[in-house]
Amino acid sequence: MTRDEALELMHEYTQSEALRKHMYAVEIAMRACAVAASADAEAWSTVGLLHDFDYERFPNEALSATAEHPAQGVALLRERGYAEELCTAILGHAHYTGVARETPVAKSLFAVDELCGFLVACALVRPSRSLLDLTVKSVKKKLKDKGFARGVNREDVVQGAEELGAPLEQHIQFVIEALRPEEGRLGLGLAEA
Repeated sequence: MTRDEALELMHEYTQSEALRKHMYAVEIAMRACAVAASADAEAWSTVGLLHDFDYERFPNEALSATAEHPAQGVALLRERGYAEELCTAILGHAHYTGVARETPVAKSLFAVDELCGFLVACALVRPSRSLLDLTVKSVKKKLKDKGFARGVNREDVVQGAEELGAPLEQHIQFVIEALRPEEGRLGLGLAEA
């Protein structure tokens, strides 16, 4: 699936601008992960772009492993011939599916998903509304504040870095640096305020 096809599908299923921006952030981070791993950047970035595309239509409040998000979306992707390794990676980003994260693409998706959301939240509360002056120290301080960005699972952030075999600080810095050049696309920076 090309990026244009993935983008079209994501836009068809997702109306929320905030959720679209989250998927853009994960797409950007996944591209950086692929480059670092000498993997297929186009394929990995579409995983980031599509990982939550079915979330609005099939929100899965019951946390079903076989229905709703992400199972419903993956079923559609399989019908369209999306690579099985990429489908498995999307399933594995949600603990409740029970799908093991065994490949680098699956581990990377899990590692950047929650972190991308958290980094954007951190940037939005800064006077600059930017990632350009966001530091790892500041992010780690916010991670300890359970009242900040309550929807972000801190355990997933830590576990994601562990699954990649990267120190948490290094992983946070890597994702910040990946997102910085595209922050305008994510609604960040003073120009977006």
